[in-house]
Amino acid sequence: MKILTGNPIREADRYTITHEPISSIELMERAARQIADFLIKRYAHRPPLIFFTGKGNNGADGLAVARMMSEQGYPCTVYTLFAEQETTEEYRINLHRLPAAVRIEMLPREIPLHPVPDAVFIDALLGTGTEKPAEGIVAETIRKMNLAGRQTVSIDIPSGMAPQFSSTKGPIVEADITLTLQYPKLSLLLPESGEWAGEVVILPIGLSETFLRQCPSPYYYVTPEDVQHLMQKRPKFAHKGEYGHALLIAGSVGMTGAAVLSTGGALRSGCGLVTVHVPKAEHLVMHITHPAALVSPDRGNRFTEIPHNLEKYTAIGIGSGMGQAPETFKAFKELLEVYRHPMVLDADALNILAARRELLPAIPAGSVLTPHVGELKRLIGPWESDREKLEKTTELAAEIQSHIVVKGAYTTVCSPTGQYWINSTGNPGMAKGGSGDVLMGLTAGLLAQGMDAGSAATLAVYVHGKAGDTAAEIWGQESMNAEDIAKNLIRLD
Repeated sequence: MKILTGNPIREADRYTITHEPISSIELMERAARQIADFLIKRYAHRPPLIFFTGKGNNGADGLAVARMMSEQGYPCTVYTLFAEQETTEEYRINLHRLPAAVRIEMLPREIPLHPVPDAVFIDALLGTGTEKPAEGIVAETIRKMNLAGRQTVSIDIPSGMAPQFSSTKGPIVEADITLTLQYPKLSLLLPESGEWAGEVVILPIGLSETFLRQCPSPYYYVTPEDVQHLMQKRPKFAHKGEYGHALLIAGSVGMTGAAVLSTGGALRSGCGLVTVHVPKAEHLVMHITHPAALVSPDRGNRFTEIPHNLEKYTAIGIGSGMGQAPETFKAFKELLEVYRHPMVLDADALNILAARRELLPAIPAGSVLTPHVGELKRLIGPWESDREKLEKTTELAAEIQSHIVVKGAYTTVCSPTGQYWINSTGNPGMAKGGSGDVLMGLTAGLLAQGMDAGSAATLAVYVHGKAGDTAAEIWGQESMNAEDIAKNLIRLD
């Protein structure tokens, strides 16, 4: 799903109005109906709804929703911030359509902290047409709304948040739910501002698919439809030799769990064979936990020697739990010098690269790096904003001609050409040790089958997040762990 930024956000509406054709007010009705339908399902007990409306079309959306909710028996109050003559034509039309049952008031100087028991706030102050921080009466209203601590639903985007890259320079509505229209706005998915969005729900409103297809954007939100075409069909008479051989170099004495978890990820990837290179002292652990995997023993207590016959491996995953000892660095350097197929570089492999940047040119093109935020900072240096983080990540991806997976909420796959694939699956319960090890193995297994780096990384991140969501449903976000993610890895055939 393409994510639009800047002027194309507004142009999508105009194009739809011109080419469907449909009037602006009719398109607004379509959006309002989607919002109202969601609110009816989520708040079936009919709590009082208090609408805070600005003077633009986001406020007009709020008014249309207030009318529809009132008609369904919800007690609705609308607070307006501006005189009618200051508002848009669509706002005025929807204002005059409100039934008598809807209370309409100019916003009082002091919003009561507990205006109505169990009331839900509907934020319709500012939409995507506002790039600047909220100011004046709007900023004051946002602060009071947040102070009230009520359940809050924002329409399209929390007021005060810019649609592309947003900061905390001005107040932002602290939404519990954001009902974003047609596609998510970029700022909802970035750490700098996304925390204010709460649960993000995408509501289709029928904007022109022709416009969305032809409008260029470097940002994509990965949906089930996006990953379906990445799946490889397995012929009836397929055999294991046709699906690649992944080598995992992971673990050390005392850190064998990393090897176990990454091997579990690789074995669920669909690749034909998986070999794991671990210290000889730990080989029994691998045989017991994953009898389907082959074991390549290292004579040291960590990664100290590269396996024989490297050419038989179609991809390598390396780094999870292997440590950064001098002998490990030496073996890693030798591996980079002789192996030219794609790699997945994780954990200690990334930390070695950050400390010894002269090794970066030796990374095989078409590889995948999977840093968490700390590892990324060591690789690219600190950043002042999400925009700078993405720019610096892309610069590194272009330098090494590989994809970089920026792990976290809405994990993002950054390409060497400046495209960003933002994942839609996963949950905070995955923020535990070992989750990244599973992802490393899964990605390596997909690369081993011949997938390009971008497809392998995007599919692995999506399936990994989906497994995390399944694990959270079974055990809860607090109780789930990385092993639960590995057990619930499923392909989307």
